[in-house]
Amino acid sequence: MTNTQVKLLARPVGNPQQSDFSIEETPMPTPNDGEVLIKTQYISLDPAMRGWMNDARSYIAPVGLGDVMRAGGIGTVILSKHPKFLAGDTVSGMLNVQEYVISDGKGMVKVDPKLAPLTTYLNVLGMPGMTAYFGLLESGQPKAGETLVVSGASGAVGATVGQVGKILGLRVVGIAGGKEKCDYAINEFGFDACIDYKNQDVRKALKETCPRGIDIYFDNVGGEILDIVLTRINQKARIVICGAISQYNATSAVAGLPRMAQSAAPVGRVELAGARRHAQPAALSARAAAPGDAPLCTCRPAGRPAVVARLRAGPATAPAAAAHGAAQLHRTAQQRHRPQRRHTSHGVDASDPAAGSAAGQRRRLRPLQAHRTALRHR
Repeated sequence: MTNTQVKLLARPVGNPQQSDFSIEETPMPTPNDGEVLIKTQYISLDPAMRGWMNDARSYIAPVGLGDVMRAGGIGTVILSKHPKFLAGDTVSGMLNVQEYVISDGKGMVKVDPKLAPLTTYLNVLGMPGMTAYFGLLESGQPKAGETLVVSGASGAVGATVGQVGKILGLRVVGIAGGKEKCDYAINEFGFDACIDYKNQDVRKALKETCPRGIDIYFDNVGGEILDIVLTRINQKARIVICGAISQYNATSAVAGLPRMAQSAAPVGRVELAGARRHAQPAALSARAAAPGDAPLCTCRPAGRPAVVARLRAGPATAPAAAAHGAAQLHRTAQQRHRPQRRHTSHGVDASDPAAGSAAGQRRRLRPLQAHRTALRHR
């Protein structure tokens, strides 16, 4: 028997080409003592994979030339010489793009195929769910009544961010490409509104859907969308830099980041959703799953975000555990969300009926007026 592997041959410039990869048949690996042989069942095709191909400093070392392409996956242990794993165990971890993998068990987490469909462990119960949950709660510091805008709203991360935001009492506005994706965000994920950036004027639509400004922006795309959203942020807003997929194949200067640096002064918090934090998703998902709980909607398991490099910002926070049932996820959020300093909408209590008055907004937004004008005319 042989093992089919996809290897990285060259570092892509712009869009990856077929010539950047090879598909090879190699001898079937055999586990030694303390190792397991895993057969891959699913792999997750994530935006982060594009960043891993670059020979650049990042939160994780790049894939080496000639190495098997890195990817998260779900697999079944078919032969074990490891005391903590048995043949037949289902595991989640960095299996890479290959049919079989040898592992010493580090980074492999047992998952329960009876708890949820296996692909869910690459989505809401995997890294995208962890990124969404802790990126929003710990970096976004949400408070009921605030306005949350999520780009990449129909992706694995964005869809989960929006649903968690609704559970926490936020007004959630998504940004996605195409009517079908926007309808899905509203009808399936429960977003209050969704802007189709391909067919709508995003600047105008943000004014209409976020009349009181934006308190939290969860950014998955970067670029021009980031620039436009920054013109609508409130004082003491929180901006979670999760990904910049619109720029991953760029061959020139990255758009969006210079203006982010200009906009950082009036906001309350700018953070990267990075990779310093980690926990076993199976542990939390086992606690979160309760009979009768309605599961969060899921979409294609493709949304593990890359960290935007070299952005001068606050401390990186990141993925750690995900939740499964909507009601139980809310309880988990309450348990994990430690009391800490919070910023309210415009620096006032968002539940105050007078908080949204035109006069009150003018007083609170005066320090941003010149800055926003400059951005609009760049």
